[in-house]
Amino acid sequence: MIENIDLPYWLALLRAPNIGPVKFQEIISSYPGHSLKNYFSQHNITIDWPSVEKDLAWSKEPQNTIVSINHPNYPNRLREISSPPPLLFVQGDANLLNKAQIAMVGSRNPTPSGEDIAYQFSKAFANSGLVVTSGLALGIDAACHEGVISANGETIAVMGTGPDIIYPKRHTSLAKKILEKGCLVTEFPTGVTPIAMNFPRRNRIISGLSLGVLVIEAAYASGSLVTAKYALEQNREVFAIPGSIHNPLSRGCHLLIKQGAKLVETVEDVLEEWQGCHPEVHRTEGPPRSSSPLIQEVPRYARDDEFLKFVSFDTTPVDVLINRSGLTAEEVSSILLVLELDGQVKSVPGGYVRIK
Repeated sequence: MIENIDLPYWLALLRAPNIGPVKFQEIISSYPGHSLKNYFSQHNITIDWPSVEKDLAWSKEPQNTIVSINHPNYPNRLREISSPPPLLFVQGDANLLNKAQIAMVGSRNPTPSGEDIAYQFSKAFANSGLVVTSGLALGIDAACHEGVISANGETIAVMGTGPDIIYPKRHTSLAKKILEKGCLVTEFPTGVTPIAMNFPRRNRIISGLSLGVLVIEAAYASGSLVTAKYALEQNREVFAIPGSIHNPLSRGCHLLIKQGAKLVETVEDVLEEWQGCHPEVHRTEGPPRSSSPLIQEVPRYARDDEFLKFVSFDTTPVDVLINRSGLTAEEVSSILLVLELDGQVKSVPGGYVRIK
């Protein structure tokens, strides 16, 4: 999928020290066509040929593609951002990169209700014709990918590692399910392990590929807010789902809303922004309002503080707590009594709320 370039030297430049996306663009503009080889000789840069060979071998495997920024299949929206990645390593359906997408991001340690919202919203977006883009991380990201898969929809996972490394490792099976109709994409070459500094870079791609970003449960110091910041810089729409004022994971979303993000209560709140502009986006049958948990079978919890995570800062019905915990009604009632006496939950009409 790379035309009129010397791919090995592009890959070598990608691995050269102290060359980011902007510098990369400057260099390839100065050395068009097959003249990039001259850059290395003129600057006395040693090429890591064994690593380049690994990249080339990866690209020859089924479903794998390397897309250059000069190629017509490179995603148009991503090309518009200030520092687009010069090369994309894509596993799966690369055609999805140019389809209408919504990015969905949030906490790696969400509440059960936040996880359920992510699952149900992503499922509805898939049914509406949107591709859902997220980061393959624990928590909200995983729930979003799973929601799309349950709807037989299309989802893109943007990774902060090389294309041959799935992170977290426990999401290896999830990545395989994504590849059935979606794709995995990264700007990093083979062998790049998960390094903290790579994930903010990954976030600019998540927002850059998309029409807008929906944030679900994010603390103040959250990588999701970094993605939202990139979205604003890239002139993308930013959406946020509000939550309880007592929930620390709602504070990031509330901050975004204060700063002008659109408050979202239903899928329609998002779709109305794009209907008419993008023919593939159509209305759904209504907002997702499901209280069914993502994980039906959960180990029994011996300690009350372990059970506490199943109680949301919004009203949580007792039957939902029974489903989430896998405990009997009698066991749940006993635990709730202890937690209420301890001042950690409060009985309200319709169920219980977490207050600590």
